[in-house]
Amino acid sequence: MEMANKKGANAVVLFVFMFLINFVVSESENGRELELLLSFKSSIVHDPSGFLSNWDPSATTFCQWHGITCNNLSHVETLDLSAKNLSGILVSSSVFNLPFVKTLNLSNNHLYGEIPPDIFFANSSLRYLNLSNNNFSGHIPNGFISGLLILDLSNNMFSGKIPREIGLFSGLKFLDLGGNVLLGKIPISISNITTLKYLTLASNELVGSIPHEIGKMKSLKWIYLGYNNLSGEIPKEIGVLTCLNHLDLVYNNLTGQIPASIGNLKDLNYLFLYQNKLTGSIPSSIFGLKKLVSLDLSDNSLSGEIPELVAQLRNLEILHLFGNRFSGRIPNALTSLPNLQVLQLWSNRFSGQIPPSLGRYNNLTVVDLSTNNLSGRIPDGLCNSGRLFKLILFSNSLEGEIPRNLSTCTSLQRVRLQNNRLVGELSFTKLPLVYFLDVSNNNLSGNIGEQNWDMPSLEMLSLAGNRFSGKLLPHLLNAPKIEFLDLSGNEFSGTINPRFGTLTELMQLSLSENKLSGEIPEDLSSCKKLVRLDLSHNQLSGQIPSGLADMPVLGHLDLSENRLSGEIPAKLGQIESLVQVNISYNHLTGALPPTGAFLAIKESAVAGNDLCGGGNTSGLPPCKKLKNRADWWPFMACSFAGLLLLAIAGFGFLFMRGRKNLEPKRVENGDGSIWELQFFDPKVSKSVTMDDITLSLKESNVISRCKEGVSFKVKSVSNDYLKFFVKEMHHFSSLPASFWSEITEFGKLQHPNIVKLIGKCRSDKSAYLVYEYVEGKLLSEILGNLCWKRRWKIAIGTAKALRFLHSRCSPSVLVGDMSPERIIIDAKDEPRLQFIFPFVDNKHFLPSSYVAPEARENKKMNEKSDIYGMGLILIELLTGKTPADADFKVQYSSMVEWARYCYSDCHLDMWVDPVIKSQASINNQNQIVAAMNLALHCTAGDPTARPCAADVFETLKSAFRTSSCLPSLNFSSPV
Repeated sequence: MEMANKKGANAVVLFVFMFLINFVVSESENGRELELLLSFKSSIVHDPSGFLSNWDPSATTFCQWHGITCNNLSHVETLDLSAKNLSGILVSSSVFNLPFVKTLNLSNNHLYGEIPPDIFFANSSLRYLNLSNNNFSGHIPNGFISGLLILDLSNNMFSGKIPREIGLFSGLKFLDLGGNVLLGKIPISISNITTLKYLTLASNELVGSIPHEIGKMKSLKWIYLGYNNLSGEIPKEIGVLTCLNHLDLVYNNLTGQIPASIGNLKDLNYLFLYQNKLTGSIPSSIFGLKKLVSLDLSDNSLSGEIPELVAQLRNLEILHLFGNRFSGRIPNALTSLPNLQVLQLWSNRFSGQIPPSLGRYNNLTVVDLSTNNLSGRIPDGLCNSGRLFKLILFSNSLEGEIPRNLSTCTSLQRVRLQNNRLVGELSFTKLPLVYFLDVSNNNLSGNIGEQNWDMPSLEMLSLAGNRFSGKLLPHLLNAPKIEFLDLSGNEFSGTINPRFGTLTELMQLSLSENKLSGEIPEDLSSCKKLVRLDLSHNQLSGQIPSGLADMPVLGHLDLSENRLSGEIPAKLGQIESLVQVNISYNHLTGALPPTGAFLAIKESAVAGNDLCGGGNTSGLPPCKKLKNRADWWPFMACSFAGLLLLAIAGFGFLFMRGRKNLEPKRVENGDGSIWELQFFDPKVSKSVTMDDITLSLKESNVISRCKEGVSFKVKSVSNDYLKFFVKEMHHFSSLPASFWSEITEFGKLQHPNIVKLIGKCRSDKSAYLVYEYVEGKLLSEILGNLCWKRRWKIAIGTAKALRFLHSRCSPSVLVGDMSPERIIIDAKDEPRLQFIFPFVDNKHFLPSSYVAPEARENKKMNEKSDIYGMGLILIELLTGKTPADADFKVQYSSMVEWARYCYSDCHLDMWVDPVIKSQASINNQNQIVAAMNLALHCTAGDPTARPCAADVFETLKSAFRTSSCLPSLNFSSPV
């Protein structure tokens, strides 16, 4: 008994002893955790929402701090600070060393710098690590965490190669390194992660072939390797990954044939191989993938015929085969696919007729078979689904009449049937949603001039190049939004009805090559938005109305080959926007206006008249000089000349004095360093010293950090009202010798939508560019709260700045990285494009998500690269999403791809920004879709298919309406 009591007492003592040891250890660990958390907080330099405000050890335990979840032993188990707008540099002794943390999520912030090199050695308990959507740079550290399940480092600025140690993450199930600047080949060691289910390496600069060893990763369900520079053939070993349901290898340089082994992937839902250099035919095994929902092999060099085996793809919704060399007939089997919604086979070599039953048993929303060699009739069941909104069949050899039942397809919005051999009358006159209708260059006929139309959404109508006849009575054209109207090349007769002046939204009007007579109505001057007016090749008579000079944006005027007489109204030469005039082959007399577009008019544009005057290019004889000059004229001329000389002398003195202040000068700073300093603005040169700049380069003055360097806000000591900011230039020593001379030219750029460069300074160790300070916020910071009217204003202003840089500067100026981070919205709500690092050398640029894929591939920027970035900005304005958004990354490798498919499906509610969704009424939904259409043209894979900056600006300017928060849009370029 006594022995038993002793044993019990010993057990109690042992228990108490162990408890005290655990307590002491636990307290020690808690103290270490507190120290690490406070170290992390001290590294955060900007916390605008005050999310870390309750991280105060004197007030609460850290288990109650924002973003922290503890386990039962009061140790940090989860740290989630995602999307809190935090900025700062992570220090080595930080949250990565928390001993019990399993989940660490710092995604969607503004953290920068290199991540600690021991990140993958510090913690064996970590299971979830997400650092995506920040500004981290440097190399991905070596090391591994064997128990890590999820690793997401996407959308940062990591460079260098993918570490070989990546293969040591033996338990990893999700790996996303996409959206960085990673180089080199995909390491073979990655195939050792046999547990991996999701693999994303997209949007980097990876080269070489896809490792054949990928076949070892049999757990993979999703592969995203798109938007790289991968080459070689698609490894046949992919065919053993039987769990795959999504394979995306787009925008690479893959060659050879599609391996037949892909047909083994019976669970595959999405197969995206577009924008490569694949050849050969589609393996027949592909048509055995019965779970396929979307198949996109577009923009390759594939050939051969599409077999009837396509009938096996019963779940197929989207089929994109455009931009290849397919030939033969379009298979009838397509008509039996019940879920088929989007069929795009354009730009191939298909021949024969369109399957007559197409659409009867499908669920079609988009059909684009344009630019092939198709013949026969248009099927009459294309709209049986009641959902068809886009019908594109142009540039074929289609015959017969347009099916009557298409005229009752009320879901239609965009119809393009031009350049075919269609005959008969036009029945598309009462469709409520159609905004774009082009049936030009066919053989259509009928008297439609007096036909009643009811097309309230119509913005673009082209009937050119047919045999339509009758009188033109525009008041019967119930299309109040019409902006582009082309009735040229027909047999219309009678006079131009004055009621054309009621079409106040018109931007382009062409009535050329008809049989119109009578005078040009003065009422046309009511079309204040008209940019192009073509009345050539008719039988018009009388004088040119002087009211045409009241059209404020008229840029192109063609009145040639008519019977016009009298003198040219002098006011026409005063239209500032007028750049092209053709008045040839009329009966005009008198002198050309000595101003505006008439100063450099070509001889061919004035031939066939009895005119005189003009410049050296007109070929016209000089007009006779005026006689009977007043006797006082010589005296007045001499007096004026004298005053002018005095004014010039005074101006020259001031100019030379100011010019001297703007010349480069060498100055010694307070610390003894020598700087070369030059300002481009006289006001700044008098008020700012080198000390002002260098003394302001401290953390409290940091405005932003990006790939090119750090921006600091600076205030002049001598002038309290003068603020500006300087941009530190990373890697300035590697810039070409011509950079500093060329940068001076940037100082001459002045535009209301561009942040002005006002100076430069450099020493042996560092260099800075000096800019005017614009009070405002970055577009990326405020976009989510903007209504459509403000988004429109931003789009217009940004496009205006881009047009100035591309079209008005000589040589043209490239932005290099068009992104919302480059756009400041100032106090007047105007967008200001800022040149953080003016692009002058193709060898020196840092790629980002806003740089065009081909520019990332070949390191060569051009104007079309800027247009790509502009397109992404438009997509963001429409959707509220960014290229870094994770919402679409699960299924699509980029925002452009996501937008492309959203547009094809036209499920507006799925992609329009909820902030403006309430403004998307039934009447203007098609306008939002058209705006997305413009954005997708700007981001076209083929750079030559992208519009120029001037076209983007004109399209936006003419398209949107300032009278509502959701303006109407005109878009007339090809789909």
